[in-house]
This record gives sequence, structure tokens and C-alpha cells, in this order.
Amino acid sequence: MIIAIDGPAASGKGTLAKRLADHFGLPHLDTGLLYRAVGRRMLDEGLRLEDSEAAAAIAEELEVVDLDETRLRGGEMGEAASVVAAYPKVRKALLDLQRRFAHQRGGAVLDGRDIGTVIAPGAEAKIFVTATPETRARRRHEELRRRGADLPFEDVLADIRRRDARDAGRADAPLKPAPDAQVLDTTALDIEAAFQAAVVIVQRRAAP
Repeated sequence: MIIAIDGPAASGKGTLAKRLADHFGLPHLDTGLLYRAVGRRMLDEGLRLEDSEAAAAIAEELEVVDLDETRLRGGEMGEAASVVAAYPKVRKALLDLQRRFAHQRGGAVLDGRDIGTVIAPGAEAKIFVTATPETRARRRHEELRRRGADLPFEDVLADIRRRDARDAGRADAPLKPAPDAQVLDTTALDIEAAFQAAVVIVQRRAAP
């Protein structure tokens, strides 16, 4: 069974995907880490994020085992990922890697922005997780605060809106719900309520 979880930044899709993977006993891939890894290596090597050819070359060499989550979190890496993810050659280079993971024996849970539309359009269950920009900004602001980053809420909200516009407006695989995805608005839900709602969706979609 393939479970595709899509949604904008800070919607809670990553936490939800991990919970679903544990619940159904499936491997999980946060596909956003792939783009963050490309951005991380570019910054480490002193390359400009605007260099799409360099980004594509790095993406072609990337493997899932290369993902060091501890170095790929934070606002800076989220912004870098959003920039390189807009390059068609980067997306193409990472496409096969994600599809191999999705179609491994037994299935998998993947979260990102184009799982249900591009990576695994045949997924048995597709959920598009969303929330208002203000709600997502509050969640991200609290997450950053816990990590010791004291950014003004207004800056976090502006970053969320900027990433939304970039993700939805890119020519290649723009952020949008798959036609057969179930939209799950978590604005008024805590993680437990969102998880329970997602389990019901998956069970209904995966039922024979």
C-alpha cells in the first residue's frame, strides 16, 4: 500500500506521515529532505542556490542513505529546498529515487508536495494536508522557538507565504491536491485528531 501525503510548508504533513508509517508498519520518506540535502550541499560547497545546473548535478548523485536529518532542518534549509525544488532538472533527477522508494515491496508512506500528482499517482490513499497560513506560521514559529531561534512571527509568516507562492507557482509539478486526494484541513485540529482523521481516510481508501 502506498500512502501519499502532500501539503504546503508547516501543514503538519511530516509528523502525520511518520505516525501513519508507524501505525501501518510501512517505511517512510520525507521527500522534502531530498531537496534540503541538495540545498545543504550547495551551501556547504559555497555554490549559489541560483545555479540550477549545479543543483541538478548534486541531485543526480543523491541517495536516501545520504540524508542526515539533523543537518537538514531549520528555516534556512527550508528556504534553500524551496529554491532548488523549482528547478525542473532537479525534480527530474530525484523523480526515480522517490518512485523506487514508493514502489518497494509492501509499499511506503511518502510526504511532500507532488507525491499524489507526480511521484505516485496510483497510490491507494492520498491525503492533502493543509491549514491557514497563520496557523502554519504559528506552528513553525513555536518549533523554531523550541530550537532556540527567536524569529519574529511576522517574518515566519512572510516566509510561509513566500514558499506557498513559489511552490504553487512553479511550472514543474506545482503544489496542488491530486484530483482524487482527500483534503484534510488541520487548522482546528491537534496532531492526535489529525492522525485519527488520516487513519480513517487511509482505511477507507485502502479497503477492497
